Amino acid sequence: MKSLAKINMKSIGKMKMQSLEQSSLLVKFHVLFVLITIVPLGVLMYLYFQFSQKQYIELTPDQFNNTLIFVAVGVLAGYLSMRVMFNNLVDVTNMTADRLREVLGPDKVQEFLKGDENEIAVLARTFNEITSRLEDNIQNLEMTKKTLQSVLTRVGQGISNLRNIDTFFDLIVETVTEALAGKKGFILLVEPSRNELYVKTVYGMSSKAFDKQFIAIERSPFAPVFIARTALIIPQIQYLHHKDDPSQQDVFDYPIICAPLLLRDQAVGLLAVSGRKNDTSFHEEEMVLLMNLATQTSIAIENSRLNNDADRTYFETLAALAMAVEAKDSYSRGHLDRVGNLSVRIAQHMGMAPLEVGYLRDAAKIHDVGKIGVTDDVLTKPSQLNDQEWAMMKRHPEIGESIIKPITSLQPLCDIVRHHHEKLDGSGYPDGLKDADIKLPVRILAIADIYDALTTNRPYRGAMSHDDAVRVMRDMAGKIDQKVVDALLEIVNKA
Repeated sequence: MKSLAKINMKSIGKMKMQSLEQSSLLVKFHVLFVLITIVPLGVLMYLYFQFSQKQYIELTPDQFNNTLIFVAVGVLAGYLSMRVMFNNLVDVTNMTADRLREVLGPDKVQEFLKGDENEIAVLARTFNEITSRLEDNIQNLEMTKKTLQSVLTRVGQGISNLRNIDTFFDLIVETVTEALAGKKGFILLVEPSRNELYVKTVYGMSSKAFDKQFIAIERSPFAPVFIARTALIIPQIQYLHHKDDPSQQDVFDYPIICAPLLLRDQAVGLLAVSGRKNDTSFHEEEMVLLMNLATQTSIAIENSRLNNDADRTYFETLAALAMAVEAKDSYSRGHLDRVGNLSVRIAQHMGMAPLEVGYLRDAAKIHDVGKIGVTDDVLTKPSQLNDQEWAMMKRHPEIGESIIKPITSLQPLCDIVRHHHEKLDGSGYPDGLKDADIKLPVRILAIADIYDALTTNRPYRGAMSHDDAVRVMRDMAGKIDQKVVDALLEIVNKA
């Protein structure tokens, strides 16, 4: 029983010590204060009561020495205990000051922590500053979250409404530049044959500054991005400019945040934001965002290339089919190539944009592909067609459009293929369009088609001379565009 009582007493003592160690500083201070003062106060009270009863104090030298030792030990124990407690407080203060130094930097922290303040004041100021910074970080995280949601929403909408890769590039650059509060945004692609960069898309300035401009990768500040294959922040750069064009030296601002566009671990370009509107640097979270967008952009580039390859294969198949149809009629062989070449020359002479010229060239190559739906006896008939046969022949522009319309990249050719037999007075087919409803590329193809038909042999007549063909086309004033006829004559006369 006695041993059990001793165990219980020891357990109770340990529990009390653990509860004291886990108590607050104020509780610990009260306990230690009592321990320090209770012995001296007890001695004083004993001496007081002895003096009040006997009018003198009876104390032997041994009692006095023992009392002094007891008081000294009690005070020393209290002092050491309080020293440990306050050392812990100082350690906490130093620890928070170190954290604050990491947040503010070694220079600013000296200004923040005043040398004449005690530890409690420093601790309070440090906790206030760290709390303030935490609140700012929380706000920044919330803003980053909202920015990320906004960016992903816009990019998602852009992908769902994507018609061509250039439109997607414009969307990506504008979105990421605004989201990161940048001044300018760029997509630069690698020209493989030259191992140089060229600006594909730019936001925040005119793209004319980069016309026919190439940047050597190894001499550019973007070289580390191609080596590291990851997003980087460039705090200060050597301005990019062509060695023969020093006017370009102020095109890029800094800092620059950029991420590589990777296809099968091969860098094909980079996405970059140049300069900051709020005069601060970029952060690691923004690098992560930019790298994610660069990955999506790389995927879009790969998909676009695959789609272009598939569309080009489909177009070449259509072109081969059109030539096969053409080959059935010995009189029309070479017609597609001749009309295509003449249409391109007229369009270039009239100052048509290169993209429109490309559409016109492709449309000319397949403008008669719809004749696959016309029977051979009608196509090769050596005499004039009757009404029923002519009605069948008039359907070939519609058939041709229906063949190419399902392919998105070929849709710009649909109007040209469908309407190349329309007339300005509305007498053409299949829709009877008039005047302004007939676009310039359609008018050019129509006149090149008519000129080649007039100047080549046909089953029902021989080829006309150039002058006779021009006379017929002049007689068609009001039906075909005479300005285009003038351009054709200038080209033919120069040849």
